[in-house]
Amino acid sequence: MNRILVVEDDTSISNVIEISLRNAGYLCDCVYDGTSVSGQLEQEVYDLALVDIMLPGPDGFSLMEYFNYYHVPVIFLTAMGDVQDKVRGLKLGAEDYMVKPFEIIELLARVERVLRRYNKVSQTLTAYDIEVDTQSFQVKKAGVEIHLTKKEYEILVMFMRNPNVALFRERIFESVWHEPYYGDSRTVDLHVQRLRKKLGLEDKIVPVYKVGYRLEV
Repeated sequence: MNRILVVEDDTSISNVIEISLRNAGYLCDCVYDGTSVSGQLEQEVYDLALVDIMLPGPDGFSLMEYFNYYHVPVIFLTAMGDVQDKVRGLKLGAEDYMVKPFEIIELLARVERVLRRYNKVSQTLTAYDIEVDTQSFQVKKAGVEIHLTKKEYEILVMFMRNPNVALFRERIFESVWHEPYYGDSRTVDLHVQRLRKKLGLEDKIVPVYKVGYRLEV
C-alpha cells in the first residue's frame, strides 16, 4: 500500500486531503510546517509527497532538497498560480503543480498518475468481495471470475480508484468513451446499471442527484 506525506499548514485542507487519500486506499501522514519534514523522511519511506509552498519554517521550494535526496516524488499544492512559480517548482524536480482551490478527484487522478510513472501503483484493486487485477484485466467476485465488457470494466476501475467520490457523468463518459459529452446520460446510466447488476452493487454504487454516481465503501 502506498504511503503519502502531506505537508500543509492549513489544517482544514490537510484534513480533507488526508480523508480523501485514506478513502482511496492510501496510507497517509500529515505535517504542518517545513521544519518537521526532514525528521519525517528519516522515520518513514514515502512513495509521494503533497507539499504546500508557503509554510512555517522552510518553504516548499527549500524542501525539494530533502525530497530529492530521499527520492520522493512531489506534487506542489499551492495558492501561488504565477507561471514563474510553477516553472521554479518544476525545475527543482517537482512532478506536478496544482493551484488551490482544486477538485479532490483531480488530485487523486494526479496522485495515481505520478505513482504509475514511478511504477508504484498497486496492480490489484479491492472493494467488498470484488477484486480487479489491472494487469490481466480480470474481475472476480468472491473468487469467481465475472465477465465485463471493456466499457463496464473501465467504469468499474474508475469507481474503485475513486471510492466515496461522486463521479460526474461527464467525467465518466469522456474518460471511458474518449469523446465529448453532450448531456445525454442514457449511455452512462445503462452501463452503470449493468455493472451494478453483474456485481451485486445495486446498493453500493449509488446515484448522486444531478451529478452521477458514487461507490460507497
